[in-house]
This record gives sequence, C-alpha cells and structure tokens, in this order.
Amino acid sequence: MRNNWTRYIIITLVVFFALGSILSALEKGASKEVTLFEFMEQIKNNQVKQVVIFEDQLLGEKADKTLIKTTKEPQVSFWEIMNSQEIATPTLASLSVRTQGFQWKDVFVGLLMNVLPFLILIWIFWQMFSQAQKGAGQAFTFSRSGIRVYDPEKDKITFNEVAGLKEAKEELQEVVEFLKTPERFLDLGARIPRGVLLIGMPGTGKTLLARAVAGEAQVPFFYISGSEFVELFVGIGASRVRDAFSLAKKSGPSILFIDEIDAVGRVRGAGIGGGHDEREQTLNQILVEMDGFEKETRVIVLAATNRPDILDPALLRPGRFDRRITMDLPNIKEREEILRIHLKHKKVGRVQLRQVSERTSGFSGADLANLCNEAAILTARRNKKEITQSELLESIEKIILGPEKKSRVSSKQEREVAAYHEAGHAVVAHYLPLSHPVQKVSIIARGRAGGYTLKAPTEEKSFHFKKEFLDELAVLLAGYAAELTMFQDTSTGASSDLEIANDLARQLITRFGMSETLGPVTAGKTHEAVFLGKDMGAEKNYSEKTAEAIDAELKKILENALALAQRVIDKKKKQFDDIAQYLLKKEVIEKAAFERLIKDPKGSFTL
Repeated sequence: MRNNWTRYIIITLVVFFALGSILSALEKGASKEVTLFEFMEQIKNNQVKQVVIFEDQLLGEKADKTLIKTTKEPQVSFWEIMNSQEIATPTLASLSVRTQGFQWKDVFVGLLMNVLPFLILIWIFWQMFSQAQKGAGQAFTFSRSGIRVYDPEKDKITFNEVAGLKEAKEELQEVVEFLKTPERFLDLGARIPRGVLLIGMPGTGKTLLARAVAGEAQVPFFYISGSEFVELFVGIGASRVRDAFSLAKKSGPSILFIDEIDAVGRVRGAGIGGGHDEREQTLNQILVEMDGFEKETRVIVLAATNRPDILDPALLRPGRFDRRITMDLPNIKEREEILRIHLKHKKVGRVQLRQVSERTSGFSGADLANLCNEAAILTARRNKKEITQSELLESIEKIILGPEKKSRVSSKQEREVAAYHEAGHAVVAHYLPLSHPVQKVSIIARGRAGGYTLKAPTEEKSFHFKKEFLDELAVLLAGYAAELTMFQDTSTGASSDLEIANDLARQLITRFGMSETLGPVTAGKTHEAVFLGKDMGAEKNYSEKTAEAIDAELKKILENALALAQRVIDKKKKQFDDIAQYLLKKEVIEKAAFERLIKDPKGSFTL
C-alpha cells in the first residue's frame, strides 16, 4: 500500500510540473506592469518592437524578449494618447500592432488548470477504493478451500488404463458400484463406506487410481492436498475443510480426494514442541465431517499417503476410513503392462519389453513412466525416428546410476583395477546358485561409480532365505576379493560394496534372527524418518554384552562371505581373467557375450 501511495504522489507531481512548463512556455518569459504613459514612452524610444491590444490593456514585447503591460485601470484612455502630438505617427507605424481576440489555446489552458487536478484526485480515490475493495474480498475468500474439480468426461481415465494393481481395483470397484447404484446396498442394510485410504510408496499410482474411480463412476472428482488446509492463522484450516466437504456434498454423488493426508492427519498432541493448534483443529474438523455424513449423502472420501504409521488412530477407526488398500510395487508382468501403456503414444520400433521389465526390478509406475520419457529424449538426441531397445536399456542405467562419464580420463592402472573389480562381481554372481543372473558388466563410469555389474532376478519373491543373503554378501565382497587376488591390495572403489554388505549382514542378525550365535532374536527397535509423534532416533533394547556378540557375529558372517568369493575367483581364474581382459578392450559386456565367455551354466560352482 505504501508503494501505491508513492506512485500516486509521483504521478501528481509530474502532471503539475508539466502544467507549469506549458504555462511558462505560453507566457514566453516574465512580464512587468507599467503605466500607460511609461508604456507609450518606451514606444517613443523604440524600445518596444511589437504591441498587442487586449481589451483595456496594452501588451508589448521588448527587444530582450521581456514583456511589459499597462495597468488595467489607466488614468487616460489609449485612444487619447494615440491622438496626442507627443508621440510621432511614424513611431507607431513602425510597430507591429495586432488585436488579441478569442484564442482556443486560452480555453485549453483554462480547462487544463481547472479540470485536470480534479480528475487526478478522482483517479487517486478510485484506486484507493479498488484496493480496499480487493482487500475486503480477500478477507471473505481467505477461508475457502481452493479445491479443484476434475471433470471425468475430460481426460477420462478408467481401470483399463491402470496397469497392474488387480486387487486394489477389485476393492475400489465396489466403491464405483455404490456410487452408481447405492439402492442395491442400502436395501440390504449395508452401511455407506465413508472413506478409503490408499497406502503405498511414492509413484505406485495412488492418485491415478483415484482418478480412475471417478472415471468409472462418472461422478465429479474434487481433489486437494492435505497441506493446503494448514494455514498460519488458527481456524482457517477447519473452515477450509468445511468448505471442501460442503462443495462435495452439493455435487453428490461425488468423490473427495485428499492427497498426502499425513500433512494434516498426524498423531495429535505429540512430537517435538507439543501439538500444533492449527493442524489439530483442522484434523478435528475432518474427523467431524467424515463421521457426520448423513445416510443419504453419496460422497466417498479417498485419501493417499505413504506414511500410514504416523496417522492419528481416530482417523483410521471404522466409520471414517473403513478401507485401507495397500498398493505394492509392480511385479515383472505388471511392469511390462505399464511399459506398454506408456509407450502406446510414442513412436516405437522393435523392442523386447520383457527384457526391459526384467531389468527394472524395484521400479514404481512413476519410475517406468520416467524411463519411457528418458528413452524418447535419448532417441531425439541421436536423431532417430523410433525408440529402440538400446535407448530403453541405456535409460535404465541412467536412472539407476546416472549419466555416462565418457569424458572422464582414467589412467591405465585405474582401468585395470575397475576391470578386475567388476569381473570379480560378475564371475561370483554367475557361479553361485542363489545370486541374481548377470545382465551387463561395464567399466564406463556412471554417477559416482567407476564401473558396475547389472544383475536382475529371474523371479520376484516375497520371502528370502538365509542362503540367498549369504550368496548376495559374497557377490558384494567379490570386488574386494578380486583386488586382493590380483593386486594384493584394495582400493576405495570397494567402499560402497562394503557399506551395503555391512548393513545387510547386520539386518540378518538384528532383524531377521538368522544369527547362529544369537539365535531367533531381534535387537533394537527401528523407526522410520523422524516425524511429529515419533521418538528421536532408534531405541536400543539390548545389553552391552549382546552388542559385543552382534559385532562378533557380524565380523564372522562378512569374513565367511569374503572367503567364499575368494574361493570362486581362485577356482575360476581363467574365466575371471577373460572377463577382465574383454572389459579392458570393449569396456562393456552384454549378457549374451558374457555367457559365451563363461561357457559354464549358472550356479555351477561347487565347494
């Protein structure tokens, strides 16, 4: 507001300065008032070169551009002076005498001086009034939710366009049926489902599935983020909740989708610094609105979160979020379906989506969408017309490890260390029966890695056995073992492998109960990231003696894994050297070339 006032004052001053300049230019200099006799005397002395007759005044311009004028009440009339003999006729005849008549310029100047200031004042007051009216309007709309409406007819999404998530779609199909034909459920005395909570890791398709429900049911879809309810001023969030639910009820049957509900639905009255009054009042209002639905109100609340562990228990009780649907990462078949959907509207050549899905274990739906986009960008960069298999496979490695660093200059020794290090990983992974098959080996730097061995599972499991973990530990330490075998020394390139191996071995002991010494016990309570309502750090629930036993068992497991890796490398020394030398020449080995060099079948190593 202060800046607006400054702008108005500056504009007003500029206008008045401009008016002053105009008037000064019109007047052509300063004027001096003299008596009629003095004026006539200056004419007689040839000091006036031009005379203007204006009503009862004489105006004269002198040689130095100054003006003189007679008083408005002369003692003697001008014509009496003219008829006198004191001033010679030739003197007057030499003057340019003109009569001042009606001038439009004078009218314009008069209007400018009298009207313009009032117009400026009116404009200033109008601006002030507009600002005040705008501020008042904002004050009245401040408590509105700002909820957005997705039209199911526009950009319609159905369950057929959501790959995978079979069980989740079956659960939500009942919600669709209720929105379409509620009488079929109400006649049987079934209670209307109040809310459905979608739980899953980021990128698993929670928002997409909610939109698909609206597309299947053909009802209005209102969506808002949980963080949009929380405001600086206490009470605003609760008001926005009332506004959002009111709009959804008026458009019923409808769906109200609250994304990232953990932003407002965390446990109340706990955490660092106590509770948050505004957030808690907002949560209370959500609880009231969900529990206060009338039986005839056909509004379903869908909410999404990836942190169900921090939600308030009152939000999860029956009668509010009646159903909780967990959305897992897609399996190998579902990943292939998702890839096919995302490549549908792109120009694609010959691709083997099964191979791509095998190499993308652990990818979410959003990751796969990003993969297809990266492949399209890479294809355009190479000036190709269609996406091929090479672009898809290279994009996988870029997403996992980062872009290739082809410009990075490595010494001969560094290349040799990298080649034998990766050859150790690859050979041990191939010969151990329970490790994942090798897909690709490279010594081209990507991200922070100087080289990498890409492995992928042939089948995805929900349960894993101790023998699988032990083989995986041997593969992780194979690079370390290869450096010891070839160079009788180790490099910093094995630091990442050692860190992962230590974490995995500690989980075997403290989390999975796979320790021979400690037996079927777990040690320590782990928490996810610290949030309101959670304690700081992990809780240590074991003695110092147990801690020593854990450290001893950890060392024993890692030493056994390292010894296993060294035995494999020593027994398969020829294949180990062949792989390393091939890498030094070609830098990259694909799966087919790798199997030709190895010759032995997968998992053929015996002690």
